[in-house]
Amino acid sequence: MKRSHFSEEQIIGILKEHEAGVSVADLCRMHCVSDASIYNWKARFGGMRSRKPSR
Repeated sequence: MKRSHFSEEQIIGILKEHEAGVSVADLCRMHCVSDASIYNWKARFGGMRSRKPSR
């Protein structure tokens, strides 16, 4: 099974950029991914938060 190039935290961060108003085309250029990856991540990780420990 192929390992993902991005961790879950990185993917969630990229999706938060999209929620903040960055277009999908710009995200694809900035992070070197396809638009299909962005939409697949959105379907899979949409609404999730990063699992950083709170103090």
